[in-house]
Amino acid sequence: MSDAPLRAGVIGVGSMGRNHARVYQELSECELVGVADADAAAADAVATEFDTEAYDTIELLARADAVSVAVPTPVHEPVVRDCINTGVDVLVEKPFVDDPAVGRELAEAAATAGVTLQVGHIERFNPAVRTLLSGFRDLSVIAVTAERLGPPLEREIAAGVTFDLMIHDIDLLCTLLGATPTLVSATGAGDGEYATSTWTNDDGVVASLTASRLTQERVRRLTVTAEECRIVVDLLDQTVEVHRRSSPEYVAANGDVRHRIESVIERPFVESGEPLKRELAAFLEAAAEGTTPLVTAEDGIRAVELASAVAAKLGRPQQEVSP
Repeated sequence: MSDAPLRAGVIGVGSMGRNHARVYQELSECELVGVADADAAAADAVATEFDTEAYDTIELLARADAVSVAVPTPVHEPVVRDCINTGVDVLVEKPFVDDPAVGRELAEAAATAGVTLQVGHIERFNPAVRTLLSGFRDLSVIAVTAERLGPPLEREIAAGVTFDLMIHDIDLLCTLLGATPTLVSATGAGDGEYATSTWTNDDGVVASLTASRLTQERVRRLTVTAEECRIVVDLLDQTVEVHRRSSPEYVAANGDVRHRIESVIERPFVESGEPLKRELAAFLEAAAEGTTPLVTAEDGIRAVELASAVAAKLGRPQQEVSP
């Protein structure tokens, strides 16, 4: 294996794709060799900003070893196929596809071609989530709640709140439980801008996921209730709090004996870091080593299938995914 940095590129330079270009330009393990976008002026602007070149997709794939695909979801299929057909490793933003059957075809084609295919579920790389997963695997989990809330968007987006926001927590729930949960119910309000779903699994764990683009406070919070403790993860601040109840004791005061139970709060160390930078570094490592990425195509397909089930219960079509 060559010690030379991988040649990286970005296809689709909207707000997310631009950040991919920025991070690739910052990472020492790769060289940003170019960007591509259907909007040539946008591609030129991002290329100038990050001191690289703008190409069309096929030209970029001829120059790159690995690319991020951040184009509208309905266009993921042809672009990812081009990557696979040219032997270029690819990280595709979530939602992976709008049709799980297409996702399975792409996963099979990538495996046959020996191409690394990773899906961009970025919260898996949040340092607070990594702390939760690494330190609390053996808990007797009772319930999980997730809140992903924010104010109305300043720009229009075709994706419903399920595919735009809740899909992140659907993926995290599957990761926490180590299995695919069963959707129990889903309700919505605000013309599809607020949604709550309830889940369970074979172990009796219950989960509630809420996503909103109507809430006048930005919240990204994951809470795990277990027999041993309650864990609150703030995904924005990248902090973890573990709440435990100390042993009860009896305290004498002024001749009276009182029963007292105290709550103990632990704050594990969380190594700081930008989730996107961790995500792209992990993708480049998997591409260079030929190892299985942390977030596989199968993970992405599962998230789409479960998000589609929520959207169906809300009366929102499966095709309502990110542009």
